[in-house]
Amino acid sequence: MTDPAARYHQPLGAPRRTIGSFDVLALTIGIVIGAGIFRTPALVAGAAPSEAALIAIWALGGLLSIVGALCYAELAAAFPNVGGDYHFLGRAYGERVAFLYAWARLAVIQTGSLALLAYICADYLQTIVPLGALGSTWWAAVAVILISAINWLGVREGVAAQRWLTIAEVAGLCLLVVAGFMVAPAGDVPRPVGDGEGALGLMLVFVLLTYGGWSEAVYVSAEMKDAPRRIAPIMAAGLGIVTLLYILANLAFLNALGLGGMAAADAVAAEVARLAFGDAGAAIIALAVAIAALTSANATAITGARTTCAIGRRFPALGWLGRWDERRDTPGNALIAQGIVALLLVGAGAFALDGFRLIVDYTAPVFWLFLLLVGIALFVLRIRLPDLDRPYRVPLYPVLPAIFCATTAYLLWSSLAYTGWGALAGCGVLAVGGVLLLFLKPLPDDPDHPLEEMLR
Repeated sequence: MTDPAARYHQPLGAPRRTIGSFDVLALTIGIVIGAGIFRTPALVAGAAPSEAALIAIWALGGLLSIVGALCYAELAAAFPNVGGDYHFLGRAYGERVAFLYAWARLAVIQTGSLALLAYICADYLQTIVPLGALGSTWWAAVAVILISAINWLGVREGVAAQRWLTIAEVAGLCLLVVAGFMVAPAGDVPRPVGDGEGALGLMLVFVLLTYGGWSEAVYVSAEMKDAPRRIAPIMAAGLGIVTLLYILANLAFLNALGLGGMAAADAVAAEVARLAFGDAGAAIIALAVAIAALTSANATAITGARTTCAIGRRFPALGWLGRWDERRDTPGNALIAQGIVALLLVGAGAFALDGFRLIVDYTAPVFWLFLLLVGIALFVLRIRLPDLDRPYRVPLYPVLPAIFCATTAYLLWSSLAYTGWGALAGCGVLAVGGVLLLFLKPLPDDPDHPLEEMLR
């Protein structure tokens, strides 16, 4: 009988270290500064008891994100791999838990994020160049196809696009900050008052959602030059820059609108641009938001395909997903599969009443669950492999990892408390992955197997 893993004796191709430090910095900044900073400040302001509390919660969100990045950096330095979280979870808990995570990313988390970001980009492009009743859907489909095609052409094209999109994105946010300080300070505007601890928790949920995405940088650790030494400072520097920009943006919003004006505005950034530049400001901010969403979408496509490639390398039945195009330095088949799923979600979004809220509801609990498991994995692997060479170790161990785990556990609880049946849908997706595991057999752990060096 033919060994189902025999196909792995055929070369699948291996990633090379072709991505530089600036490219990883651009990836980190670009995927974090998405459209959220143009939307969530109003929601945070509505729950903030004071202006000082508003700025403090944005600073706290940045610090907590940096703590998480340092924990991830230790794992990425010790286990650089195209699978990122998938590889860490597999090392700590076994292949089945890792597969469930990879399944969730392919079926909902990454592809859902890609579709959502494409829709956000499309909604704003539709205001500039309308394409009819289904214009947003067409623009979103074009965005998914364009991003997938650029990254399929090669890693150089993908990271080059990320580099320029990030520069444009940061420039747009800086322009908005300048605009906010150009406007005469707002007077006393009646504002909603937060309700103590409950308001703090709600603010933190929205703030950390806006900082989300920093963990994606570890998915290119196997392709980063000198990753063990550079991954930690690059991730921390990227989040430091983002934190500074977010604080400056909120100070500018406060100057232009006041706390009450921020809470009452449907689109804070658009209102500030209108005050600074007149009606032309609406078009400027629309383009800025579209670029921000496209930047995050491109980074999402880069990192998401790496997880899909990783499961193809571990499960013979999915081997076609694991092929690495050495000529282009990209997981071509995984990018195609990811793009198809994202396009299907874009098509489904055309019929949904509130597709954005629905996808947030059913992805958030699953996302925070696995992020918590990755945090715990750092402790598990420290205990299980005490003598392993770790080029980078998170400082103040075990305090900082414990803070990271406590934060993610709180956000897991919050995401379940604030969602309805959407959370059940996310659990249903995991259940489908569990059923697939009944029929999929992972590659046996064999140190002499041709793929083992690639998978380390």
